[in-house]
Amino acid sequence: MTRLNLVLLGILIACGLMLVTSQHQARKLYVELQKEQELAKRLEIEWGQLQLEQSTWAMHSRIEKIAARNLGMRVPPASRIQVVPPLAAEDAR
Repeated sequence: MTRLNLVLLGILIACGLMLVTSQHQARKLYVELQKEQELAKRLEIEWGQLQLEQSTWAMHSRIEKIAARNLGMRVPPASRIQVVPPLAAEDAR
């Protein structure tokens, strides 16, 4: 009987240690998950800011101003503009 009690006590201690270990591992993984979610939020905010910056840099008025100032480009008069109709699908072949 004493031997059976000792075996059961050993099993009980092993189960307790495994429970504590698994809870500790779960807490560590949860903390890591929280950190990764926070990083994802920050990256999403940065992505939005970069998209806004890109749209600001690509504004038509800004491009036109730089073309006129730095490159000396200007809009041609209406009499010099020619509209070329697109090729039909059959003509393109």
